[in-house]
Amino acid sequence: MAAATVDHLAHERSKTQFDVDVMKITWAGSKHALDVADRMARLVASDPIFRKDNRADLGRKELFKNTLRKAAHAWKRITELRLTEEEASMLRVFVDEPTYGDLHWGMFIPAIKGQGTDEQQKKWLSLAYKFQIIGCYAQTELGHGSNVQGLETTATFDPKTDEFVIHSPTLTSSKWWPGGLGKVSTHAVVYARLILDGKDHGVHGFIVQIRSLDDHLPLPGIVIGDIGAKFGNGAYNTMDNGVMRFDHVRIPRNQMLMRVSQVTREGKYVESDVPRQLLYGTMVYVRQAIVSDASKALSRAVCIAVRYSAVRRQFGSLDSSLETQVIDYKTQQSRLFPLLASAYAFRFVGEWLKWLYTDVTERLKANDFSTLPEAHACTAGLKSLTTSVTADGIEECRKLCGGHGYLCSSGLPELFAVYVPACTYEGDNVVLLLQVARFLMKTVSQLGSGQQPVGTVAYMGRVQHLTQSKCGVITADDWLKPSVILEAFEARAIRLAVNCAKNISQFPSQEEGFSELSADLLDAAIAHCQLIVVSKFIDKLKEDIKGHGVKEMLQILCNVYALSLVHKHLGDFISTGYITPKQGALANEKLRFLYSQVRPNAVALVDAFNHTDHYLGSILGRYDGNVYPHLYGAAWKSPLNDSDVPDGYHEYIKPLLKQKLTTSRL
Repeated sequence: MAAATVDHLAHERSKTQFDVDVMKITWAGSKHALDVADRMARLVASDPIFRKDNRADLGRKELFKNTLRKAAHAWKRITELRLTEEEASMLRVFVDEPTYGDLHWGMFIPAIKGQGTDEQQKKWLSLAYKFQIIGCYAQTELGHGSNVQGLETTATFDPKTDEFVIHSPTLTSSKWWPGGLGKVSTHAVVYARLILDGKDHGVHGFIVQIRSLDDHLPLPGIVIGDIGAKFGNGAYNTMDNGVMRFDHVRIPRNQMLMRVSQVTREGKYVESDVPRQLLYGTMVYVRQAIVSDASKALSRAVCIAVRYSAVRRQFGSLDSSLETQVIDYKTQQSRLFPLLASAYAFRFVGEWLKWLYTDVTERLKANDFSTLPEAHACTAGLKSLTTSVTADGIEECRKLCGGHGYLCSSGLPELFAVYVPACTYEGDNVVLLLQVARFLMKTVSQLGSGQQPVGTVAYMGRVQHLTQSKCGVITADDWLKPSVILEAFEARAIRLAVNCAKNISQFPSQEEGFSELSADLLDAAIAHCQLIVVSKFIDKLKEDIKGHGVKEMLQILCNVYALSLVHKHLGDFISTGYITPKQGALANEKLRFLYSQVRPNAVALVDAFNHTDHYLGSILGRYDGNVYPHLYGAAWKSPLNDSDVPDGYHEYIKPLLKQKLTTSRL
C-alpha cells in the first residue's frame, strides 16, 4: 500500500521557480475564492455518493437515475450545511455531472429575474429557489436554433377567457434540446410568437406548467419525452434533453413574462418604460459564465496531459538506461504549452468579462446603452473563440496522452464529450463570429464620422497609424515587449477588418458582399477576439502580483500565448504587410526559448489549478503520478472481467472453434 502514497512527480515539483500557493490564489481570483473552492471540492471528493469513476459502464437508465440521486443528495447537503449561494454553486461545479439543476439555476431562474415583473419574480422565484417547482428553458426547436426570430411555436391571446393558447403548429415547431425537459421539469419558460388579433408581435417568453405537481404526468395537451442518447460515454447522457409539443394549451395572461412588454386585459400590446436592451444583460451574463467554464475545462485537460507527459517515458538515447520523459520532446511542448498558456489567458479574460457584466448592468440601470453593442459583440466573440479552442484543445490533450488517452479512465473522452456541445449552444460559434464581423464592419464604416470607437474596438480609432506602420522587431528579444506584441495584434486585426470592408463595398449590395466574403469576415472576427485575449492578459500583468516568481511566470505564459498565435496565423501577419518573414522567424525562435522556460515549471503550473483527483476524474492525471498500477487495477473492474468465460461463449465462440470443417475453397 505504501507505494500508492509515493509522489512520482516530486522530482518535477522540486524544479519549480515560483510560489505555487500564490499562483493558486491568482488563478482562483482571490484567497476567499480559493478557500471556498477548496472546501467544496474536498466535500464532494470525500462523499461516496458523488463517485463518478463508473459512469462509462452504466446504461442510460441507470446513469440517469444515479444522476437524480446525486442531484437530490447535493441539495440535501446544501440545505443541511446551510451553504451560501456561492458555496452551493461551487459544490454543484465539483459534483461535475450535467443535471436538470444546471438549467433550473442557470437559465430558468435568470430568465424570470431578467424578464419577469416584480410581481412575477415574487411568485415564481420563491417556489424555484426552494425547488418546489423545477424549471427549464424551452427556446430551441427541432427546426430552429440560432435563428430565434424563426421560432414557430405560437401564443395566441383569447380575450374571451383572458388566456394565451400555446400551440405547436408544425413538426419542426416541437421544442427540442432543453435540458431537464425530458423527464424532470415541472415548469418551463417557453418562447413563442405572440399573436394578438391575428397580428404577429414576435417572440416572447411565457411561464408554462408542463407536468402535474401531484403525479408528475404531462398536463393535458402536452406531449413530452427524452430525445435519446448523445455523443460519448456518460457525458451529457446524464441529462434528460427533451422534446415537447403543445396542442392548444391554455395559460393565464399573467404568465407572459411582462417586464419589457405587456398584453392588457383587452388584448392590447404595450411596451413598458423598461428598455428592451435590459434583456441583453442576461445574455452577457450567460456568455461570461461560458468563458469561465472554458478555462476550467481546458485547465482540466491540460493538467492531465502535462502530468502524464511527465510520467510517461518513450525512446531515448542508447547511452542512458532511462527512456526520455515525453514532456521533454519539443514536438510535445509545442502542442501542449500553448494550451497551458491558453487556459491561463481564458481565465483572465473571463475575470475581465465579469467586470464587464457588472459595468454593463450598472450602465443599463442608468439608461446608458452606449457600450451595449460593443459588449454584446465582445461576449459573443469570446464565447465562440474560447469554446472552439477548448473543445479542440481537450481532443489535442487526448492525443498528447498517446494510446492511453483513449481509455475512458483517462478522463479525456468524457471531458471532450461533455464539453463539445458548448460550440453550438448559446449561439453557434460560426454564427456568433459573423455577428462580431457585422459589428466590426459597422465600426469601420463610422471611422471617418468623428465617432470614437469604445472599449475593445478603441484601437480602431488609430486606424491611420495601424494601417501604415511597420513592425519594429530587430532581434528575437524584441518580441517579448508587450507594446510590440499588442501593436502586432492590433495591426493585423484592423487591416483584416478594413480589407473586408473595402472588398464588400465592391459588391452591388452589402448583403451580397457579406455572404460572398463570409470566410474572410470570420478571419477578421477571430483576429479581433484574439487581440482582446492578448490585451487582457497584458493588462493582468500590470496588476500588483505578489509571490516569488509568480509575475515572471505569468509573463512567460502571456508571451507563449501571443507568440504561438503569431506562429499559427503567420500568413495573416505577413500578408497584411505588418511583419516580414524574417520577423516571423524571430518570433518562432523566441517561442522555442520560451518553451524551455515553461518546461521546469509545467507540473507546478497545473498544480496551481488546485484540481482534486476526484474532480479531474483521470488516472493519467493523478496528483501523485502513480499511473500504471491504477490503470492496471482499473482494467480488472471492467464488467467484462466478471467471468473468465464471456457470456455468449457457448452460443457463438464454441461452435466456431468446434466446427467440423468440410473441404473449403478458402
